Amino acid sequence: MTVAGRRRFLWGTVALVVAPLADAAPKAELWEKWEKHDASSTLSLDHSAWDAFLKKHLRPGGGINRLDYAAIGEDDKRVLRGYLQALFDAPVSSLSRGEQRAYWINLYNALTADVVLEHYPVESIREIDISPGFLSSGPWGKKLARVEGEELSLDDIEHRILRPIWRDARLHYAVNCASVGCPNLMTDAFTAGNTDALLESGARDFVNHPRGAMIDEDGELVVSSIYRWFAEDFGGDDRGVIEHLRQYAAADLRAALTEVETVADDQYDWRLNSP
Repeated sequence: MTVAGRRRFLWGTVALVVAPLADAAPKAELWEKWEKHDASSTLSLDHSAWDAFLKKHLRPGGGINRLDYAAIGEDDKRVLRGYLQALFDAPVSSLSRGEQRAYWINLYNALTADVVLEHYPVESIREIDISPGFLSSGPWGKKLARVEGEELSLDDIEHRILRPIWRDARLHYAVNCASVGCPNLMTDAFTAGNTDALLESGARDFVNHPRGAMIDEDGELVVSSIYRWFAEDFGGDDRGVIEHLRQYAAADLRAALTEVETVADDQYDWRLNSP
C-alpha cells in the first residue's frame, strides 16, 4: 500500500498522526463451499469462553475498546486457544445462517487476538509480518485455522465468506483488526440472537467517533479509510458513504453532513489497540 498523505487531528487531548493508504482493498469473492448451511438447524455453539475473555480483558474508554494484551496470562491464553480449537472442530456447514454469521465474526476476532498475543509486544499488527508473498504485510494472508478440512486465513474469513455471503456493510463494524483506527472489538461475543443489535450499536459508535467521521476545521468531511478501501460495500461512491453515515449519525453530525457532498480525505490509525 502507498501513503497518499498525512494529517494531524486532535481526539480530545491526544494528537494523532494518520497515514491514509491505498484506495483499494481485497474484493469480496465468494468461496462457494461456505454457502452450505442448514436453515432448519437448531444447533447452537457456545461462545461463553470468548465472552468471558472479552469482559475480563477489554478496557473501554474515550470511545475506544482496548485489549489489555500485557495483562493476559498463560491461563487465559490457554482458554482462548481452547475456544479456538472448539471453533475449528465445529460442524459449520450444519449450522443455520444466523449461527454461521456469529461463528465467523467470533473466529476472526479471536484469531486476531491470538496472533497478536503470540507476537506481543508489537506497536502495530502490521509488524506481524507472517503473510506469504514478498509485498505482503501483517498476518491477514497467513493460514491460521483449519475448519472442515480447509485451511483459512483472516482474509478468507472476511473477504471470501462474511462479505460475499451476507453483503452487509455493517460487518465492517464487527471484525476487528487490533488497531486503534478499527471499529471497536465488542465487549460481548456475537451470537445468533444478538448479532443484529451489536452490528447496529457498532455502526453508531464508530460513525459518531472522530476516527469514523469528522468535519475538520475547514468544514470538510474526513472519514475512516475503511470507507475508501471498501467503498463498494458503502454504495460505491462518496454519496453512498455519506448516506450511510447519515443513517447512523447523531443529531449534530447528521446536521453537519447535510452541508457536504464529497469526502475530502480519509484517515486510519494502525497503532495496536492496547491500553
